[in-house]
Amino acid sequence: MTALILSALITVHDEEDQLAECLDCLAFADEIVVLLDDCTDASKEIALRFTERLVEGAWEREGSRRNAGIDACRGQWIFEVDADERVPAALAEEIRRVVETSACDWHEIPVDNYIGGKLVRWGWGASYGKAAYPGLFRKGVKVWGDQRVHPRLQWSGRKGEMLKCRLDHYVDRNVSDMIRRLDSYSTARAKDLREAGEIGSFAHNLRRLFSRFFKCYVLRKGYREGGYGFLIALFAGLYPLLSHLKARLESDGSEGP
Repeated sequence: MTALILSALITVHDEEDQLAECLDCLAFADEIVVLLDDCTDASKEIALRFTERLVEGAWEREGSRRNAGIDACRGQWIFEVDADERVPAALAEEIRRVVETSACDWHEIPVDNYIGGKLVRWGWGASYGKAAYPGLFRKGVKVWGDQRVHPRLQWSGRKGEMLKCRLDHYVDRNVSDMIRRLDSYSTARAKDLREAGEIGSFAHNLRRLFSRFFKCYVLRKGYREGGYGFLIALFAGLYPLLSHLKARLESDGSEGP
């Protein structure tokens, strides 16, 4: 069998509403691997329309889930994508070109984030959104940490130039989605903090609210996005503070104080 050059990897949990549209963009890869994390909807049936390379199970932690998907890939290169992301044709062509010519081991991919149908390009970062991500890499050079949310990365290879074409990321439908995501992220982060015994101090995390807001709103030019830019910066600042307070005040991240 001819060696596979490129695997496209997607990990999903109950994504029947958007999975087909994402998978339809991945035909440029030599194989598509879909990891189904405790799915109870039609995600499996949808995935089988595009690939037979399925990994089924249940994972509490994002890092463990993503590592399981990486292990299942057979390609020399792996492209990680999420169900709420889309690969334009120009990016697909660039990815193929890079994996066939690059002497490096991993590359970042720039991202265009959408809230509803509005492109919101400025202000992302500080653990609340991504302006770019290390989504294209040789197998064996990228290992996710064991955290529940925003797991740390370990690299053993050489970084290449960032790709030029952008990935489309439909991150939130509206402001309510943004708030729900902040709540979900901070709850998972609180569990990681308690488990690691690194809750930190209220004063430190209060200072981070202002420093992160400044970073996203001013340095990353979130002000250019109007109200959305303000909310992105505010939520980026609130994320560590809420995580800290949940870790201190809630017994398991799901009960009230």
